This record gives sequence, C-alpha cells and structure tokens, in this order.
Amino acid sequence: MPFDLASRLAARHADNLYRQRPLLESPQGPEVVVDGRPMLAFCSNDYLGLADHPEVKAALQRGVERWGAGGGASHLVIGHSGPHHDLELALAEFTGRPRALLFSTGYMANLGAVTALLGKGDTVLEDRLNHASLLDAGLLSGARFSRYLHNDVDSLASRLEKAEGNTLVVTDGVFSMDGDLAELPALCAAAKARGAWVMVDDAHGFGPLGATGGGIVEHFGLGLEDVPVLVGTLGKAFGTAGAFVAGSEELIETLIQFARPYIYTTSQPPAVACATLKSLELLQRESWRREHLNKLIRRFREGAAEIGLTLMDSPTPIQPILIGDSARALKLSALLRDRGILVGAIRPPTVPAGSARLRVTFSAAHSEEQLESLLSALAECWATLAKEEAPDA
Repeated sequence: MPFDLASRLAARHADNLYRQRPLLESPQGPEVVVDGRPMLAFCSNDYLGLADHPEVKAALQRGVERWGAGGGASHLVIGHSGPHHDLELALAEFTGRPRALLFSTGYMANLGAVTALLGKGDTVLEDRLNHASLLDAGLLSGARFSRYLHNDVDSLASRLEKAEGNTLVVTDGVFSMDGDLAELPALCAAAKARGAWVMVDDAHGFGPLGATGGGIVEHFGLGLEDVPVLVGTLGKAFGTAGAFVAGSEELIETLIQFARPYIYTTSQPPAVACATLKSLELLQRESWRREHLNKLIRRFREGAAEIGLTLMDSPTPIQPILIGDSARALKLSALLRDRGILVGAIRPPTVPAGSARLRVTFSAAHSEEQLESLLSALAECWATLAKEEAPDA
C-alpha cells in the first residue's frame, strides 16, 4: 500500500509525539475555556495581553463597518486598502526604517523575503534552532543552504568563509522554543566582515524587548546597516494577525516585485490592519505592560529554582521547563491540566531529540496571583511525578 498513513500515525502515538488541538471556547486571555473546562492558561504568545483588549476589538469592529470583511484580492490587484497603507507607514516609523511591507502570515513573510533575495549560486546560512518557516525558506530558495551551531559566531564565521554569491545570514531574534536571544551584535559583525546581509525574524521580540517594545534590534542598539532585513509578526505581542518586513526602499520594492507569497495572496482583511494600528498605539503608550511582564518573569524564575525545576537561559516571556523525555513532559502537562493549569508539552521534531519541555509563556494580562497559582501547582505536580517514578522501597 503506497500511502500507509495509519502506520505513520501509530508510530507517532508510540513515540509520545502525537499532537492534538485543544479547542478554545473563549477569547485569548489568562482565564480560558478549553475543551469545555475553565483553565488558567500559560501557553499563549499574546505577550502584552492585547488580543482581547477592548480598544483593539473596537478598532476591528469600526474597520469592518468602514472597509468590509475581506481583502478581496492581492495587494497588487485591488486589495491594498487604506488601513494596509497606514499600517505600513506606522510600522516603518516604529522600526526606524524607510519602508515596511505587510504579509498575511509570518510564515509567508519569511518565505517571501528569503526566496526573493536568493537563488542558485547564492548562500543562505541559518541558526540550527531557527523556526521551521526560516528553514523552509532557505531550502526553497535554491541557494546553497547551511546551518551553523546555535548562536555560535565561530561556527558562522567558518561557513561565511566558504560562502558564494549573495550571502544571507538568517536568525530568529528570540528563539521560540528556548526563549533565548540571538547574539546579534557578534553575528552582525561577522556577517558585515564578509559582505553578507543579516535577516532577523523577531516574531517573539517585538513588544516584550526594547525600551519602546521595538524588539531585539532596539534592545541591542543596532540599525538598518546591521540588520538590513527585519521581520515582525503581528499575531503575538500585537494581538492581531499577519506579519511585516521592514527595511530599505530598495528591499521593499524588491519584495513587491519578486516575493511570490506576497504577489499571489489575497491581502489580510483591512479591519485587521485597523486593529493592529490600535495595538501598535497601545504597545508604545502603555510601557507598564512590559514592566509587569518582566516582574512576572523574574518571580517565576525565582520560584522555579526553589522547586528544583530546570529552566533554560531565557530573559523573555518564553520560559521553558526542560524535561528531556517526551513521556515525562506529557505526564507533567497532564498533571497540571488536572489542576486547571494549561501548559503545553513541546516534543520533537519541534525541539531536538531528548529536549522535550513544558513551554511556559507569560502575558502582561497575567496577575501576580495567577503566577503564584502556577508555581504552587508546579511544586505539587513535580513532587507527584517524582514520587510516581521512584523505585519501590
């Protein structure tokens, strides 16, 4: 039988790698209803708590009344509406770059940027832990593709020496499963020394990082010459949907002409752009959201250390608890769920073999009391897991 799908699915089950979709029956927020049960959630990327913000929702509603429900066509046909244009101008100003270009998803922004810039005879160098969309973009570009060791400048430098043609160094800003930051100043210096460009996907950095929420580039004080290609996602800290690429006039015009995922896709609903404009305003205006988020992160790391949990080196809202074994990660997640706490178990192939983890994420909408509830549940569940695994006396 050529397509033995049942065996593939059975193998996923046997390896504790089978994935299931929880059914969300409420808006995004700390307190949700999932699969019919009220839960306290620590697994969303809504880092600033804007997905259910009343001003953002009102902006979306006004946008629907003014602009209708759908984009109608691609940007290059008749789908580029006033709100799209206004949002691109606002994002360019926010990032301190001449231009910005909207994409319907972050995956498409990454595919579009890499494949428009590179082709046969060129080189793309990527961090080993980059998001799947970046790795897929590199493979689809047709360029010579190589992955350097995670955040290892020496490993990158050795590959840069062998690079041919136009060379693009591609990295996440904040690594989505580890929560650590790219060593961007050193990576940019190594790339610049060899005449290579740097592209950063700062999907998880915009909002939480930087003095004004401008992400990892702002965090490190870097500019357009250091990072010519900057990608941001709007479905995480912005609380809406879509993505953008920000850069020079020539870069954006090149993407408009050559980025197939941009050219051949219907634009996002204009009302979503209206909502994102309001999110951007709140992100910049309400700095208390980042301050509160950082307070939660510090307290969680202190509490987790007291319990004896192994955390990864992350200063961001992504706080993975390293477990190792996939079955153990699933068990700990299930124990927490039984106590009304929702934290996802992340397993291979999303993360390397032997590094299964619980990916705890925080939002500015979480209260200190909710954080303490998480820590109490973790302490109880961790002790229960250890007791169940202990050999009989």
